[in-house]
Amino acid sequence: MTDNSDQTLHQTFREECAANAAQAGQDLALKAKTVDWLVHTCRHKYSYNFTWLGRPIIQYPQDVMALQELVWQVKPDLIIETGIAHGGSLILNASLLALLDLCEGRTTPRQVLGIDIDIRAHNRAAIEAHPLTPGRIEMLQGSSIGEDIVAQVRERASHAERVLLILDSNHTHEHVLAELQLYSDLVKPGSYCVVFDTVVEDMPADFFPDRPWGPGNNPKTAVREFLASEAGQRFRVDRALEDKLLLTVAPEGYLYCQG
Repeated sequence: MTDNSDQTLHQTFREECAANAAQAGQDLALKAKTVDWLVHTCRHKYSYNFTWLGRPIIQYPQDVMALQELVWQVKPDLIIETGIAHGGSLILNASLLALLDLCEGRTTPRQVLGIDIDIRAHNRAAIEAHPLTPGRIEMLQGSSIGEDIVAQVRERASHAERVLLILDSNHTHEHVLAELQLYSDLVKPGSYCVVFDTVVEDMPADFFPDRPWGPGNNPKTAVREFLASEAGQRFRVDRALEDKLLLTVAPEGYLYCQG
């Protein structure tokens, strides 16, 4: 009787949380303020301030929390991540999978596969020296849309029952759309494809003077084109998650696979 009561109370709490998040998501003034705050913090490179188990992660804390929730929900065997930088996100995902394995008593480790066109030697050395790396993290150097890399990724994914896909490399429309077209079929119902830095579409036009991407040419425009395609019909934007976060560099970028 106590167990049922506890479950009922927990369910009620979750429903209240969901209602609060939905209400916040409909508050246009609040959403405008969050975008304004994000723009101002980006000018100070706010996302560079954080590390995960010793490695710079270059993510907003809200998105780190979202990834933690998704890993627990999806329970992927393999996380594929395009874009490595300093490796903090690889270490984050490896630590989440290690905790998941521990909770389930799993002896075969879940794995993270990172892809980057340029893995700098000092970053590779630091990632490979991390205690979470052996048996859990693998890195591939090359373009995420290159034929050889795609073949290697697909071969590794063929051994996984459930894949979580995270796209965070070149942020041009063309590149992200190609990644979505090449890898989205690896994501099965109940899992996610997370496309980071869709917020570029909402930034000032002069914010990226030294980059090939900007408003009109970025991950969000790629996501919108992909979702309008036949392959994209399997996915929907998880608005409830976005409403809960409010602050995220991935608005419209948390794509839930529904079929």
